[in-house]
Amino acid sequence: MDFDWTDEQEQGYASSILFAQEQLNDDLALRDANGTFNPDLWSRCSEFGVLGWCIPKHYGGAGLDVLSTIRMLEGIGYGCRDNALTLGLNGQIWSVQEPLLRFGSEELKQRYLPQLCSGKLLAAHGMTEPESGSDAFSLRTRAEKVSGGYLLNGQKSYIGLAPVAGITLVFANTNPDARQWGVSAFIVESGFEGYTASQPKQKMGLRTSPLGDIRLENCFVPEENLLGTQGSGVSIFNHSMDWERSFIFTSHVGSMARQLDQCVKYARQREQFGKPISEFQSVSNRLANMKLRLETARLLLYKLAWMKQRGDHAALEAAMAKLHLGEAFAANSVDAMRIHGARGYLSEYEVERDLRDAFGGVIYSGTSDIQRNIIARLLGL
Repeated sequence: MDFDWTDEQEQGYASSILFAQEQLNDDLALRDANGTFNPDLWSRCSEFGVLGWCIPKHYGGAGLDVLSTIRMLEGIGYGCRDNALTLGLNGQIWSVQEPLLRFGSEELKQRYLPQLCSGKLLAAHGMTEPESGSDAFSLRTRAEKVSGGYLLNGQKSYIGLAPVAGITLVFANTNPDARQWGVSAFIVESGFEGYTASQPKQKMGLRTSPLGDIRLENCFVPEENLLGTQGSGVSIFNHSMDWERSFIFTSHVGSMARQLDQCVKYARQREQFGKPISEFQSVSNRLANMKLRLETARLLLYKLAWMKQRGDHAALEAAMAKLHLGEAFAANSVDAMRIHGARGYLSEYEVERDLRDAFGGVIYSGTSDIQRNIIARLLGL
């Protein structure tokens, strides 16, 4: 691994920070309080190229390598204080666009990827159901083969961007007797008859990115919208999770860097008992722990980007990164609140929002407990 960034990569990082600082923080406190999704911010990101950085040029992207993309997405997280927006962007990039690029027919890729890169379409990942979260392959959604396509019936729950998504990558069972080997994947448009998305659910954090349910009632999906082959859903899901767990927290690493810089600045300025609170060991130790978590998170993230760029299999490393980055952001957010004291507890100082946002990271995309199980299994335990 080479830890030197090229001049071009560093320029991309700096330009991403500047763009996010200037363009992505409009009315954040109000939008967070009201749980409002602002499509204009999504459009600004697409115009800046965010959604297409790692997509080939002939599908509407920029054709950047994985490391360059990761570095710039980290910059977006540093400059953008809206963790929900950056999570939504990373969710679409890694859990929908990547498997579409890998498994989609040429027709599907030409139809959907340019629209996703341009921001004309938003995409959701539809695996989780009311009774199948961590036990993903116990899903009950069914896909019955009919003339010209499939009829889908079932419900997907806790789906990020579901209320605003134009397409959803839906996993359904085409052969229940085969259990997980009977699962298939479909690109389902929100305009298909029988498709209904709920209103956004109220939640603790990440409020500006809508989350909801999807109901499929005799929803006809054309055969050409089958992703991959019938029964290949387990491979597609594992592939998408490998990428999602690797990189969905990429921008949160940038958030952790911004958070640390703010805490160091505050600790130097805030005085108690006649001296800056940074001189109290309990405070300086928290800052040291925040720095340690940030740098270990970066190392895991950069190693994964390096591995993915080489085409290496990285299921173990992806699980470790998802576990560590999620836990690290949550722990750093607790420390940030304690460093700021009463100010950290008040919404007007925008410190407590990071904690509310960060805690979701130990749950979504596979809980921290599930990641530990995956790591143990891959160690042969």
